[in-house]
Amino acid sequence: MAVALRCARLVDVEAGRVLPDHVVVVEGERITAVRPAGEPVPEGLRLIDLGAVALAPGLIDLHTHLVGPAACGDPLEELRQSGARQALDGVAHARDTLHAGFTTVRDVGAVHAFVDVALRDAIDEGIVPGPRMAVAGAYITVSTGGGMVTGLAPGIELPREYRFGSVRDVPDVRERVRELLTGGADVIKLIATGAVLTPGTVPGAPELTEEQIRAAVEEAHWYGAHVAAHAHGTEGIKRAVRAGVRSIEHGTHLDDESIELMLEHGTYLSADIWWSDWLNDHTDHFDDEQRAKNDAATEQQRLSFRKAVQAGVRIGFGTDAGCFPHGMQTRQLATMCAWGMTPLQALRAATLTSAECMGWQDRVGSVTPGKYADLIAVTGDPEDPSAYHDIPFVMKGGQIVRNDLPEGTAPH
Repeated sequence: MAVALRCARLVDVEAGRVLPDHVVVVEGERITAVRPAGEPVPEGLRLIDLGAVALAPGLIDLHTHLVGPAACGDPLEELRQSGARQALDGVAHARDTLHAGFTTVRDVGAVHAFVDVALRDAIDEGIVPGPRMAVAGAYITVSTGGGMVTGLAPGIELPREYRFGSVRDVPDVRERVRELLTGGADVIKLIATGAVLTPGTVPGAPELTEEQIRAAVEEAHWYGAHVAAHAHGTEGIKRAVRAGVRSIEHGTHLDDESIELMLEHGTYLSADIWWSDWLNDHTDHFDDEQRAKNDAATEQQRLSFRKAVQAGVRIGFGTDAGCFPHGMQTRQLATMCAWGMTPLQALRAATLTSAECMGWQDRVGSVTPGKYADLIAVTGDPEDPSAYHDIPFVMKGGQIVRNDLPEGTAPH
């Protein structure tokens, strides 16, 4: 049935403004019209008055990990769970993410290879609820790198599904990229530097050569896929940008040259600048090495984020959800505002710019006719980041998946 959703305010992320009194017409999965509320509603439409809410596009998180233990600093916990258990936990993580207002995510790597592919497919087939997912399948990483399970005694070899993306040279990279994409991955995730949470690795140290990164980009291109590069250190960032990756994840140590390179290449930045606050409030989840690396990275990453915003780098919205409990991602909106963005800029980052980064701007990211009817409603000021902490109304593809609005508004 076609419906018309009436709202007191509509967030136009394309123009960067909030419009009063609008109606959004939804037929099936798609938006078919967006018009001022004063215009007559076509006959045959069911009018749903959402009341004094602000309607906005469904949110997008470019950096999630829906598969695997959540809010856990112990890398060996991955080995205590079967793929089946991780898939079942992923169902709960996907539900929590959707109910938090994220109707689309880019899920950038699972330690247990291809479990994320199964979760995505189950969501797409309507078996379980969750956001639209673009998934990486596994990490491309060196054998001692940030994408591996480390901390094992010497001589212990992991099963292949836990080291699927481990590479040694350029031919290895090309083969793994092809295997991941033919195995169902949508995006390639490279670990270009060490990581904060992977014991024994140094976040600033490069781990993949520029030739290896370029090989991944070239192979992915032929499959129509993008490459996201985890990169904290300056040298790793520069290698990845020069090699043509779509986005830099984290981007902790951005200098002037790396920012200029990102502007030249049109590279997106997906920087998880909020979650270290959660880590600092839950230090018992992490060991001394992880806490020390986080302390060293936090302010520097935020300073780099501010520089990137000021320079005009394309900023998406990536939170590293899974390092903290799923469903809390909207807390990052306020942090982005504290470090250089206006509220509507941050909201655009979490919608249209992230859709552009994924290459999905034709289907999601704004309240526009022809796109999926992925919508959220907030009861507070849509230019106040805290209004998004608990989103009472979520629609995905024309289906209401959460409605905690007062009685008399949208039906369940």
